Amino acid sequence: MTPVVLLLLPLLLLPGARLEESESLPIEIQVMNSVTNAPAQTYSASVVKGGILLGAMKRLMASNAGFKFTFEENLNFGPFLVSVNGLAGDPEDHTYWELLVKTPTGDTLRLDVGIGCYVPKAHEQIILNFNKW
Repeated sequence: MTPVVLLLLPLLLLPGARLEESESLPIEIQVMNSVTNAPAQTYSASVVKGGILLGAMKRLMASNAGFKFTFEENLNFGPFLVSVNGLAGDPEDHTYWELLVKTPTGDTLRLDVGIGCYVPKAHEQIILNFNKW
């Protein structure tokens, strides 16, 4: 065997090394606006098992023209959600996008990590809530 093959062989044995074949988990993404109380929008989405919320959101945006979002990369904290469906948080108005998750058991939790770190579980409802501080 060539040295390159020997170096790549362990990658074939690692769980998750073939990500394209990973199990897909169903989730919902709900967009809410607590500032104006506009009707919520709910989207069916999926995330690969062990995948991050950002990946599920990008996949949803690519497959559903009604869902759009933007984010900025923060050097220290990673991806920061800026806007959803054209509505951006504004420091002058004290508005931001709050990340919540409703578990299959009905508990609603405020996330202490962002879209680049949270790993959704099957049947969770991710709530992107436009809110004021």
